Amino acid sequence: MPGAEEMGEKNEELERLVEALVCLRTPDEARALLHDLCTRREIEDLSQRLEVARMLSAGASYVDVSRTTGASSTTVSRVSKCLNGEAGGYRTVLERLGS
Repeated sequence: MPGAEEMGEKNEELERLVEALVCLRTPDEARALLHDLCTRREIEDLSQRLEVARMLSAGASYVDVSRTTGASSTTVSRVSKCLNGEAGGYRTVLERLGS
């Protein structure tokens, strides 16, 4: 799993963001933070990537995923690479969501 040192020079800022995410207790709190941190488009993009990961994890083809979500083939490929990569963020979240 990548640590702060692998994700850029602003380690303290990244760690603060990670701690902020971990301290959220409710969906409303998470939604509020997302709306404060991200533009509407960024939230849509993040939501789309999670749906791409969910569909790929369920065995859908790249073409079906792209057609259903509207994600580009580049996005589907990148999410697939992450889904099957070392970090395991998508896998952890999908497992916990029961997806």
